[in-house]
Amino acid sequence: MSTADTDTQTLDPTTPPNTGLDTDVVVVGAGFAGLYLIHKLRSIGLRVVAFEGADDVGGTWYWNRYPGARCDVPTADYSYSFDPELERDWQWSEKYATQPEILRYLQHVADRYDLRTSIRFGTRVSSAAWDGESATWNIITSDGTTTTSRFYVMATGCLSMPKAAEVAGAERFQGDVYFTSTWPHDVVDFTGRRVAVIGTGSSGVQSIPFIAEEASQLTVFQRTPNFSMPARNGPLPEHLAALAADRETFRETARWSQAGMNIPVAEQRVDQVDEAERLRRYEEVWQEGHLLAPSSKFSDLGVNPVANDTFAEFVRNKIRATVTDPATAEALCPTDHPFGTKRPCLDSGYYETFNLPHVTLVNLRDEPFVGITETGIDTTRGSYEFDAIVYATGFDAMTGAIVAVDIAGRDGRQLADRWSNGPHTYLGLMTHGFPNLFMITGPGSPSVLSNMATSIEQHVDWVTDCLAHMTDHQQLTIEPTPLAEHAWGVHVDDCAALTMFPQTDSWYMGANVPGKPRVMLPYIGGVGAYRQLCTDVVDQGYLGFRFQGPAGESVNDGVITRLQPDVRMVLEFLETLALPPFETLPPADARAMSEAINAERPTGPEVGEIIDGTYPAADGELAYRLYRPPTPGPHPIVAYYHGGGWVLGSATSDDPTCRDLCVRSNAIFVSVDYRHTVDAKFPAAVNDAMAALRWVSDHAVELGGIDQPVAVCGWSAGGNLAAVVSQLARDAGGPPIAGQVLITPVTNTDTTQGSYIENAEGYVLTRSLMEWFLDQYVD
Repeated sequence: MSTADTDTQTLDPTTPPNTGLDTDVVVVGAGFAGLYLIHKLRSIGLRVVAFEGADDVGGTWYWNRYPGARCDVPTADYSYSFDPELERDWQWSEKYATQPEILRYLQHVADRYDLRTSIRFGTRVSSAAWDGESATWNIITSDGTTTTSRFYVMATGCLSMPKAAEVAGAERFQGDVYFTSTWPHDVVDFTGRRVAVIGTGSSGVQSIPFIAEEASQLTVFQRTPNFSMPARNGPLPEHLAALAADRETFRETARWSQAGMNIPVAEQRVDQVDEAERLRRYEEVWQEGHLLAPSSKFSDLGVNPVANDTFAEFVRNKIRATVTDPATAEALCPTDHPFGTKRPCLDSGYYETFNLPHVTLVNLRDEPFVGITETGIDTTRGSYEFDAIVYATGFDAMTGAIVAVDIAGRDGRQLADRWSNGPHTYLGLMTHGFPNLFMITGPGSPSVLSNMATSIEQHVDWVTDCLAHMTDHQQLTIEPTPLAEHAWGVHVDDCAALTMFPQTDSWYMGANVPGKPRVMLPYIGGVGAYRQLCTDVVDQGYLGFRFQGPAGESVNDGVITRLQPDVRMVLEFLETLALPPFETLPPADARAMSEAINAERPTGPEVGEIIDGTYPAADGELAYRLYRPPTPGPHPIVAYYHGGGWVLGSATSDDPTCRDLCVRSNAIFVSVDYRHTVDAKFPAAVNDAMAALRWVSDHAVELGGIDQPVAVCGWSAGGNLAAVVSQLARDAGGPPIAGQVLITPVTNTDTTQGSYIENAEGYVLTRSLMEWFLDQYVD
């Protein structure tokens, strides 16, 4: 069969296999991503063949037909934005559309753009192997066809590989068995039947109320309770009105947002309002029915455990107020993970369902499984008989559907082996050693932490533009460099480490699948930030990629972001303030500006006690602040020197840092002031720092410390002082020092050395500011 007109012919799955079908791009999957890929790739003149295991389009929404299945993103957001006419042509019926309506939408898209002509239905990809000599992929499908293609794109979806039940004896059950991930297309009637549901993740939470409406007896087996909020489903006039009023602004705002949809992001922290205001906002969240509503009220729920627990307890109290049986209510209250670190659910009467007389909750933590029998389920406390079992056990998320295909890259290396200790990608789009293989919303991209429709469009647009670039420049292959890929993995991990996600055994971390490496799979840095980085890669000449073509090889190796995410956020925040550089101000004005900035910081964790006092410095009394841990003493004790270039700061200016260090180390921190250059130049600060060390050492026991040498700690200029007093104490024979912790210390003043050149611009501490500090400090 000729392939020149693949994009205009109908691929009839009833015809015999056609070995040797060549095309430009093979796409796997015909859901949201696959359909848009076909449309975009054909628009730039590329021939496309898509393979889809189902007999129609829809992807996840073809298979997930369980009772109550809905999207949990407002449908005005959860839809394509590439064609205004499509948006005008299709009208959603409600805020959170059901599976049948979403499937009809995708079928409508396929018909509108004649996409089925490029799809071979009922066909799964069995294997794909890279041929380095011809620079092509050889794809073998379940019908025996071998297809050669320049490019191979996995558009298989993040939640499309069902997870095994993992319950002993599952094969023994003689009744009906259903999986929410592969629900029958015929109507399932539970009327008058005894039904078990295993799993209380999203599909369980959505289906349980609907199954309860029919079943004569419903028993829910729960291992881990999940947070859920009422969906408040209904018409979506506000979203539709906003879309109709200014479609471009609505869509563009979503593209550059944190999660790919239109919802404001809060700027206030939980500790910046009183309890009454906090509870008022939480009640708004409860009534709003939106997954991102909590983050629209407070900025620190995802990073501050104390703040997070205030909302988690609010939800737990809602559960207790809803479920009439106290024991059942407590069993439904999540206490083992912070809110949001497992995907929260939106429900339609989930908790109310447990008030029905024929609905029972079995808490598997108190009553573990023994196994499944021919007639039901045995636990450590008894036997339950059922007519049907529903497994709502979720998916092997993000990587499962990709590594399920036998993909062999350069030199025959298997992708599953390459990812044996966790996925390695660049931008979540490609992986080293597998040229011309793209992944749509792959691991290392925002994907499941975003509105998937927005992220899918961004990925498809990027891939399409890349292939157009390669065509224009006669490049045959593209592949990320090892350096770029490694650095991206570090960046993904750095972003995750700022949050509480790594604390929780969730499918975000791969922890729901036995033996799967425990790593953060999605990129948590945000849709807008990620889009900018992808744009920067292209603007910098496809930084981090290697191309090959008739003219030879071209490599533009490098790292797209060297800044740690928290540093980037600080710099971006400071840029929005448009503050004058410190070095342009008199010292007194610089101190005032520094104090104003510090006043807006988070306060840091609670400690056991804070005491303010004075100590005898080298030339009079100076202030100190003591931080005592919230544990019984006595404690180790640390003399702490604040930062600020010997010009700025005070004993209290590093308050959040000292609180954090105190709690983490379980040690007393005594933050001491020292004279600044406004009052006295070098060596005044050193003399005061040495006097403070002696005073803390002499009074360690009465300050609540252990009777042993103290440690010293300092940040920036304070790190310089901590290093200096350690040398002075060593040379003077005391006081003895247990150890020193130097946080980004000033270690030299030679401005011709590397750090003054390589890091001299673009950061808060520029060369000009460092020179200003030194000019103030020393003659």
